[in-house]
Amino acid sequence: MKLEERQKRIEQYLQAVEFASLEELAKQVNASVSTVRRDLTKLEQTGEFKRTHGGARVVHPKTDEFAFYARDTLQLPEKETIGEVCARLIQPGQSVIVDAGTTAYHAAKHLENLTLQIITNSLPVANLFAAAQQIEVVVSGGVIYPRLGVFVGPLAVDGFSRLHADVAIMSGGGVTLEGVTNSHALLIDIQRAMIHAASKVIFCLDSTKFGRRSVAQLCELSDIDAIVTDAGAPAALVAGLRARGVEVLVAPPLPKTPAPSVGIVSEALLAKNPARERSRQVAALRPVPPPTEKPAERTSSESSDSRMGWD
Repeated sequence: MKLEERQKRIEQYLQAVEFASLEELAKQVNASVSTVRRDLTKLEQTGEFKRTHGGARVVHPKTDEFAFYARDTLQLPEKETIGEVCARLIQPGQSVIVDAGTTAYHAAKHLENLTLQIITNSLPVANLFAAAQQIEVVVSGGVIYPRLGVFVGPLAVDGFSRLHADVAIMSGGGVTLEGVTNSHALLIDIQRAMIHAASKVIFCLDSTKFGRRSVAQLCELSDIDAIVTDAGAPAALVAGLRARGVEVLVAPPLPKTPAPSVGIVSEALLAKNPARERSRQVAALRPVPPPTEKPAERTSSESSDSRMGWD
């Protein structure tokens, strides 16, 4: 690939994802990391891009698609109910990884009264507990990416690869029977390190993520112990996930919807892997059937046109 073509492709990719590691860019242009580093030095002179430790970012992003507080206004009531249910799964004294997604942030808001150790790469989560007397906060290293409010880069990945936690509370861009995907490739390596560091993995995914495929594969269903979602999740996909060994907890419907009958969820939550110790019994609501017009699966073409913001 010629120099001009390679630099143009790097420029286009950075404009699309806003922030990328050297390794990620090298894969995009099929070149060495040292070559990409030289290309970034040249591109930085345009004033449109800024080199960081281990990568580069866009100086003037064109949209608020990935901005934390812009994303946090989407599906806000659903995220709040999901956060409440997720928080019931956490026991006092546990160490809990909380990723930088907005839905995970809403789960963190309900943990303040527990005596916990919180491990995060999220500035909003760290600030949430800055004055909490019963919470010890461990923040990963890395480069601060202000629009996401998150630490990114090799130092962040390395930090989580050296840790262990009882539980990880995660967010994602989409879930299908093939696994969980995410739309921001920069964060996937960090999230994978979080998953590997935790004994139990809980994904907080609102119903708009069901049947949706984002840009890149994050993890397989076998990596997940539980998914917490809202009452709008399609029943067919919920059933399919449960059939594959994933415990799915459905938060109570919003007040405007009829209240469903209450039941008790299986005690096997977070225990599908025999090597993982079952540590709690969880009561929750039975899944609520979705509106009839809502499809169980979305096509990849539909997902490419839908909201791609990571949360």
